[in-house]
Amino acid sequence: MRHLTAFVAALLLAGCAATPRLAPGPYLRGPVVDDPHVPPFADAGWEPFRRAAAVAIALREWRLFGSPIDDDPPGSRPPLPQADRPEREEGLWQRVGEYWWGGVPPNQDIAAATGIHSPRGTEVADDTDTPWSAAFISYVMRLAGAASRFPYSASHSTYINAAASGSSPILRAEPPATYPPALGDLVCHARGAARTMSFADLPTSSPFTSHCDIVVGVAAGELAVIGGNVDDAVTLHHIPLDGSSHIADPTTPYVAVLQVLYDE
Repeated sequence: MRHLTAFVAALLLAGCAATPRLAPGPYLRGPVVDDPHVPPFADAGWEPFRRAAAVAIALREWRLFGSPIDDDPPGSRPPLPQADRPEREEGLWQRVGEYWWGGVPPNQDIAAATGIHSPRGTEVADDTDTPWSAAFISYVMRLAGAASRFPYSASHSTYINAAASGSSPILRAEPPATYPPALGDLVCHARGAARTMSFADLPTSSPFTSHCDIVVGVAAGELAVIGGNVDDAVTLHHIPLDGSSHIADPTTPYVAVLQVLYDE
């Protein structure tokens, strides 16, 4: 019996060695990262990094949360009671955990968080220490096929600064006053103590409090954008545009539009 067990184990090891987890595809850009957090299709370049994919994924997640819309200025609504937060509902807190797991680099402890739990697995009464909006954007970019080209992070300022410094091959920071956002771009505003920041202050030498949404609709006079952790959900809101299709929202300190350079 011992010999049979050893033989079977040897066969299994040989099979694992002969079959790589990731099969690189024709649209691979950069190295394949054999990361169990990331499904092969999202890392190996089986399909191009598409604008339509990023928009469709964001819309899918919005529908999963019940298609909420909030057109009030950011932060103007009072916090929901803990029991009423969508991020804590069954089926949704687990989804937030998937945003952390797939969107944030695996060497960051925060990747183990969920919509209820801290990275240590304990239930948290408030999510101020684990805001998941940047994890959501990272998740969307990951599944859309950005692979190793996007600076995945738990902080929006990581990819704002990467775009502004030119260190990201697929992000370009543009001034909100002169650049008309396109589908799949990221629109970013400063928050808290950073509200006085402007595009001229980028890149910064340290992280700053901020939020980014992904553009899912462009119409005359307004953008439709989707963001995570807005009202404790994946939420859509509208941003007014001026006659030249530039952001014209006096209620929100937009610091940059991140042009995303998709393969298609």
